[in-house]
Amino acid sequence: MQSLSSPFALTPTTTVGELAASRPSSTRVFSRRGIDFCCGGGKTLEEACRRRGLDPQEVLREIQQELERGAGEPVAWTERSQAELIQHIVAHYHEPLREELRRLHGMALKVLRVHGEKDPERLSQLADTFVLLKDELEPHMEKEERILFPWILSGRPVPQGGPIERMMFEHEQAGQLLVRLRELTGNYEVPPGACNTWRALWNGLEALERELHEHIHLENNILFPRASGRA
Repeated sequence: MQSLSSPFALTPTTTVGELAASRPSSTRVFSRRGIDFCCGGGKTLEEACRRRGLDPQEVLREIQQELERGAGEPVAWTERSQAELIQHIVAHYHEPLREELRRLHGMALKVLRVHGEKDPERLSQLADTFVLLKDELEPHMEKEERILFPWILSGRPVPQGGPIERMMFEHEQAGQLLVRLRELTGNYEVPPGACNTWRALWNGLEALERELHEHIHLENNILFPRASGRA
């Protein structure tokens, strides 16, 4: 059984990123509670809970319960090499994401075309916001795979103020677009009478948000700090 006292004591002043990196199952709690553990990983748990109106001690208890449950504990990527982590990011996140962005884009356009008269302003804004996200993520992944990841794998130090900072800035931009999509969908509450495509779009966008949070967390809180000598 894992304990909150090992390998270091976790308290409300522990950052969300440290919790997510050292106790991967904590991300399940963060997802349930709406706590940003990727772009917001630098905030303490206390700060993150205050923003959500949550009790940090209660959240820590939930994390302990996830640890004690034990089954299906996610891989502790802090214990794996940079090469293994990069391979996982590309195979598990980048490659499926490219296909999913195309699929969801097509559905967003279809829902706007077929049902736009029911909620024209919201559906139009949603389609536009999704295009911004897609146009942000596709070249972002390309730059990581062609420039940053090979640089990290070469073992050369990544300079401060260089590509890592740029990638983290782009992560923040993507995070803001995800927040906007959640607002536009009413927290992904499927509207009454929605067709199958509309329902699938809402469900797909919510799953996309969850996957991107995990994806960005691995880079912001584990891969990048090690590459820049901050971990």
